[in-house]
Amino acid sequence: MKKFDLNIEKVLEHWAVPHALREIIANALDESNLTNTEEPKIFKDQEGKWHIKDFGRGLKYEHLTQNENLEKVKNPNQVIGKFGVGLKDALATFDRRKIGIFIKSKFSDITIEKLPKEDFDDVITLHAIVNKPSEPNMVGTDFIFTGLKDEDIEKAKDFFLMYSGEKKIEETKYGSLIENKKKRSRIYVNGICVAEEDNMLFSYNITSLTKKLLQSLNRERTNVGRSAYTDRIKSILLECSSSTFASKLVVDLQKIQTGSSHDELQWIDVQLHACKILSSQEKVLFATAYDLMEGGKYLNYAKDEGIRIITVPDSLASKLGNSTDLNGNSFRNIDIYAEEWNEKFEFDIVDVKNLSKKEKEIFAYKDTILEWFPKTKNVVHSIVVSETMRPDNYTGNDAAGLWELSNRRIIIKRSELRNIQSFAGTLVHELVHAHTGTDDNTIEFESELTDTIGNLSKLLLENSKNKRGLRSLFKI
Repeated sequence: MKKFDLNIEKVLEHWAVPHALREIIANALDESNLTNTEEPKIFKDQEGKWHIKDFGRGLKYEHLTQNENLEKVKNPNQVIGKFGVGLKDALATFDRRKIGIFIKSKFSDITIEKLPKEDFDDVITLHAIVNKPSEPNMVGTDFIFTGLKDEDIEKAKDFFLMYSGEKKIEETKYGSLIENKKKRSRIYVNGICVAEEDNMLFSYNITSLTKKLLQSLNRERTNVGRSAYTDRIKSILLECSSSTFASKLVVDLQKIQTGSSHDELQWIDVQLHACKILSSQEKVLFATAYDLMEGGKYLNYAKDEGIRIITVPDSLASKLGNSTDLNGNSFRNIDIYAEEWNEKFEFDIVDVKNLSKKEKEIFAYKDTILEWFPKTKNVVHSIVVSETMRPDNYTGNDAAGLWELSNRRIIIKRSELRNIQSFAGTLVHELVHAHTGTDDNTIEFESELTDTIGNLSKLLLENSKNKRGLRSLFKI
């Protein structure tokens, strides 16, 4: 028997039994990863004692002297821990919490006792009692506990991703995106929880550590600040490309307007990345809150085609306008969809002979109205009637008329033939477009339309015989 003074300088008073068990499990998992051996076993034997057993190289008493495990330091992305002192902290906690521990390997059997320090009988310290191995051919290391509660084991296992039951959504070169099912997000580093977040959409397992994160992994493995892992979380998100990830993030994106979105949505480049994925994999239309109010029939047409409407904030909408999705295509917004729909639209032109008697009489006034405009240019080649009409680009409702520059024709919706006023007003409106080349909702068009109304008013006033006739015309 040999007595080995553990020389523990500072005891972590706030550690509970699960924290100490976490260190034993972490060391067992690290040994499994470093030696490529089978997963450690955590089990209760017939005597009610709990075991944490790995199948690695076996613990030596020399391991109790190390302040920092150099092998782990050289492999920061392969192991969970970096501090050799974690084992000593755990042993001190077990002693303080009255948990019995027996460590077995092919090198020795180790127990823990409080004994006088060598040459200082009045100072009592924690010692490891090292005996010859009871199983010299044993593989790995077996930690055996007495006085341990089942709930302590469960709480200890809950620190680890592999025992948490959380589902991995996607793996990246920086780490894993984890589905958050426990109403709290966890930040794992190489599979062990180092922080919890209240308002994140996902959990994360960081496997590629930054220098800042390495420096933040303190002896206690707790209270790692968000600033230490934010960059890596962002990197994981921007590397993800699955539809599951994008769908969840985009659903949350639409909660920004109500202030109920998760913290990942604070990063506009993450918002943009999610939209790129979704646009590449689904038929979607990105609309602002204003578009939802003003989009009119185009939104209904899009829904009828099975296109998913995604509401985005104005700040993101402007980014989408200057970007492309993962396939190199422009993002579909209400304007782009309107152009797509209009290009596919086919007018249902009505033969004049199929108009009703009243409609024919009203349509015949087109020749008179045409005479009100200059004849120096053959601007309009034809005027036709259509049963159907495209929506206009401003209200989303079906347009009453359309000037089609490519064919130099004016198309009037058949419903405008219900009376002279509707037909004449629509035809004059489109003739102003044709003769001036101006667009709706522009100052130029408004000016040209005003001039035309003035000229028509002058014509009517000069040819009117009495005021009563004017009242009848304007229904005064």
